[in-house]
Amino acid sequence: MPTLKLPPLSLYIHFPWCVRKCPYCDFNSHEFRDLPEAEYVDALIEDLVADKPFIQAREIQSIFMGGGTPSLFSAGSMEKLLQNISQHATIAKDAEITLEANPGTAEAEKFKGFRRAGINRLSIGVQSFNNAMLEKLQRIHSAEEAIRAFEIARRAGFDNINIDLMHGLSEQTHEMAFEDLKTAFQLTPEHISWYQLTIEPNTAYYNNTPPLPSDDEIESIQISGLSLLEEYGYQRYEISAYHQSGKQSAHNLNYWTFGDYLGIGAGAHSKITLPELGEIHRINKTRQPNQYLEKNSLEKKSPEKNSLGKKPLDQQNAFAALDKIISRADLPLEFMMNALRLKDGLPATLFMERTGLDLSDIEKTLAELIHLGLLSADQSILKTTPQGYDFLNEVLTHF
Repeated sequence: MPTLKLPPLSLYIHFPWCVRKCPYCDFNSHEFRDLPEAEYVDALIEDLVADKPFIQAREIQSIFMGGGTPSLFSAGSMEKLLQNISQHATIAKDAEITLEANPGTAEAEKFKGFRRAGINRLSIGVQSFNNAMLEKLQRIHSAEEAIRAFEIARRAGFDNINIDLMHGLSEQTHEMAFEDLKTAFQLTPEHISWYQLTIEPNTAYYNNTPPLPSDDEIESIQISGLSLLEEYGYQRYEISAYHQSGKQSAHNLNYWTFGDYLGIGAGAHSKITLPELGEIHRINKTRQPNQYLEKNSLEKKSPEKNSLGKKPLDQQNAFAALDKIISRADLPLEFMMNALRLKDGLPATLFMERTGLDLSDIEKTLAELIHLGLLSADQSILKTTPQGYDFLNEVLTHF
């Protein structure tokens, strides 16, 4: 029986506010009137302190500040937050620390402050460099402001920047999609996330879906776009992620290799491995921002916590709303839906280390997928074939 090993650890920090809720967004984000900045930072710190037992003497390998729009917060708040994190946990010296930024909130002095605070990577949510497309997406920035935001970031000292772009937009032509990519290439970001617009439940677009390109049109855009990215030196390493010069996202790689992550903030999720109990837990934090802030006072008043295993995990942190142990039956799918997103796959031994299962537990499924030509026949690696990569959702249904 394989031994469940403690994987690397990352930290995700959620900021749940935006200037405007985008019609396609299904993330936990809320429009605000008055931003409770100081109170929220204090709550984040208390949330982390309550989760300290889950660190288990590990260094934090990466930090990702997502949202919402984290760049609405001041550089001073980010500095305070990072300083407090370093007091309660060890941040690796080479840790990748990413902040998501909206071009509409880009200010030169603020970006300089983010860099001074210790943030060393930006992810800029451009989505499109076409003003007509941005208007349809109800984004608060223009194409010109997106370019300006990137230039501000460069001048502020950021040498590791991701640009988010979407394709398959309503009334978007092939030429528009390719022009977005070519504009991004001119800026030379280290990383591009290029993904298709999908209509998700609980979004405005779900209830009132705009006319979208046909499946054939989407496929044509994707095939041509992949060639264009490769032509300009961007290597695909994940379904929608492309990098230059070894600048893969370290934080996302930890997700896809089934590493652990602490999630603090309203609606944040955690995945925590407890080898001594032989368990892997998923923990969700209270989703509504106001309720999350109310939990801060409860956390401060709560008695000293018992050690892990003495109490249900959702009783150890007042901010937690849900705790679930991932069952043995669910672990193969949980692992594969991350690992197989990677173009080069993962060593088969990592499946055993990260799940505590043996390959014999999924032997029949692997054999079936190999027979169908969807999975590599090399038993030392878990990797789709090119055909399997194109039909990943079908592959995952077998688990």
